[in-house]
Amino acid sequence: MSSQNPVFIPGPTNMPEVLRKAIDMPTLDHRSPLFAEILHPALAGVKRVFKTTTAEVFIFPCTGTGGWETAITNTLSAGDRVLAARNGMFSHRWIDMCQRHGLEVVVVDTPWGEGLPAERYAEILAADTGHTIKAVLATHNETATGVVSDIAAVRQAMDAAAHPALLLVDGVSSIGCMDFRMDAWGVDIAVTGSQKGFMLPAGLAIVAFSRKALAAVETAGLPRTFFDIRDMEKGYTANGYPYTPAVGLMNGLKVACDMLLAEGLEAVFARHRRIAEGVRRAVFAWGLDLWAARPELYSDTVSAIRTPDGFDANRFVTLAMEKYGVAFGTGLGELSGKAFRIGHLGSLTDVMTLSGLATAEMAMADLGLSIQLGSGVAAAQDYYRSEPGSVRMAAE
Repeated sequence: MSSQNPVFIPGPTNMPEVLRKAIDMPTLDHRSPLFAEILHPALAGVKRVFKTTTAEVFIFPCTGTGGWETAITNTLSAGDRVLAARNGMFSHRWIDMCQRHGLEVVVVDTPWGEGLPAERYAEILAADTGHTIKAVLATHNETATGVVSDIAAVRQAMDAAAHPALLLVDGVSSIGCMDFRMDAWGVDIAVTGSQKGFMLPAGLAIVAFSRKALAAVETAGLPRTFFDIRDMEKGYTANGYPYTPAVGLMNGLKVACDMLLAEGLEAVFARHRRIAEGVRRAVFAWGLDLWAARPELYSDTVSAIRTPDGFDANRFVTLAMEKYGVAFGTGLGELSGKAFRIGHLGSLTDVMTLSGLATAEMAMADLGLSIQLGSGVAAAQDYYRSEPGSVRMAAE
């Protein structure tokens, strides 16, 4: 695979050169004052991207999965009940993690392609008059199905039931790309990673705790050592970490926040929305459909494309890689072999996207699908011409 071709997987995403250079730095003593000049600006930048003024941010040298574990182990105890919908592979994995930690999960099985069932949440929470449910888990953007859910509606359901449970949100493939309002939506813990909207390699779990979540830490009984935010708080107070941090990635995160904020978060969201809509226009021009059930559920970071019955979508992904050197996402879980995914998030432009759409057309035609070469590209071109955006990302 040529390293010059952009990737179209839903993460890790393409990296701007300025970020590649930011993480490529000499060894720095992470216990020296120099590290504080990286740490505190990175924490402050993340808070602005999360749209919070009151939460505390913690950055762990791991991936988003470590962020999930940070959220549950710092706030819950063995035997606690949590509420979660299973509407895709990543919500399924979070449920599995909770069960492995000895939590009782009230699972709302939801068709893959649908969003979080806020009305069903409201019913369950209203019936839980003893407030035995301690947390509600919500996947903002289900990366496996290309479905975005309404987190504000989940919070409204909780408030309507006057339920005191914590709201824990997986924003791994949404934060930094789509509007996310931690304070306004009443999110208690938000989780993301470095390899999606922040356009960095995998290696950082980025987690924010509300004041309510911080209070729950003191009574939580699940074991944690590496993920104990109390140790991290002490480290931050001394301008360091309780162990060795990923200094280069932290420097990259500081610069990534600067880039996103310089472009303007609303402009970042609009760019993702525009690029995603071009991809959707291409998919429909091919005569195919998305796995997301309705337009209001369409994700602006990843599209899961439903392939015809009898066609193995995994063959498409393999051929695109082997013949054209371009990476697309495979279908996961229930979608394996039934869908392929186009990631359109992070460092991406209209022109880069068109190259991915052209490659997808060639690979599908090679495999015998009835695809008119150029049809999807033309549909996207027409849209991008009528909805022009900025030619460059800020500071790139």
